[in-house]
Amino acid sequence: MIVTTAELFTHAYGKYAVGAYNINNAEQTMGLFQGAIDSKAPFIIQISKGARKYTNKLMLENIIRAAGEIFPDAIFAVHLDHGDEETCYECIESGFYSSVMIDASHESFEENVAITKRVVDAAHAKGLSVEAELGMLGGVEEDIVVEEGNACLTDPAEAEEFVKLTGCDSLACAIGTSHGAFKFKGKQSLHFDVLEQIRDRLPNYPLVMHGSSSVPQDEVAKINAAGGEIAGSMGVDVKEYLPAAKRGVTKVNIDTDGRLVWTRVHREHFRDNPTDFDFRPAGKVFMAEYAKFIASRNELLGSAGQLDSLRASLGK
Repeated sequence: MIVTTAELFTHAYGKYAVGAYNINNAEQTMGLFQGAIDSKAPFIIQISKGARKYTNKLMLENIIRAAGEIFPDAIFAVHLDHGDEETCYECIESGFYSSVMIDASHESFEENVAITKRVVDAAHAKGLSVEAELGMLGGVEEDIVVEEGNACLTDPAEAEEFVKLTGCDSLACAIGTSHGAFKFKGKQSLHFDVLEQIRDRLPNYPLVMHGSSSVPQDEVAKINAAGGEIAGSMGVDVKEYLPAAKRGVTKVNIDTDGRLVWTRVHREHFRDNPTDFDFRPAGKVFMAEYAKFIASRNELLGSAGQLDSLRASLGK
């Protein structure tokens, strides 16, 4: 069942965060749905601009439609991740997406407000939810590169004004996370003080954490042991997911960790089976491993076991 992110956040607020997972192919999609059902958790399936270009946007949309039929008990939102204005309008008009993210965080505050407000007006007219971003995360997110020195935390006063001026349904805040696998040097922690200030200015308002992969060191070690060269990578402490959720974070984006699972499974498979040229055995292993990964993250987010309660609250 496809629902809006606003519907998910109403149920989640202050109790748990909904995992938002990026997909690019059928194997990821099957693993995501299986893991969500196994953990009885709602989720957000995210499609980035890069994923829409990878094969074809219609291919991804129909893979998701098929998964929805295979797993009829799943409750999820279909969300455009890091969209520009043109892509947002395209997704709004498609009739398939239930939520879009407009990312104009690289613009001035005034221009970010203007662009976001236009997208909000168009999306709300069609019944879609809108996520916006204020502040700039460091790191790499597909074609978006922000040097560490240019990253900046979200200003709580600006966040309050931004939401009032745009009417966006949720806000991605920069509170110490970073995009990509190469996130942090040394020990890192979320800025809970900034998060609490934003929450106090925007009570009961859904906040979003981007760049929230944990970059598991055991996965990195296995990848490197199988011929990879991933060095100096650190991520978010998974023990901070629930404390963030208790402070108003209702959506946590996790992408890099899933890519690490894919990389580990395929590197190990072809290392251990050097004569194998059939990608299906590795694909089957990946789907099972990714399902386990999704279920484990839903447990950490507090969303595991919430499916029946959410369904009752939706009355659907």
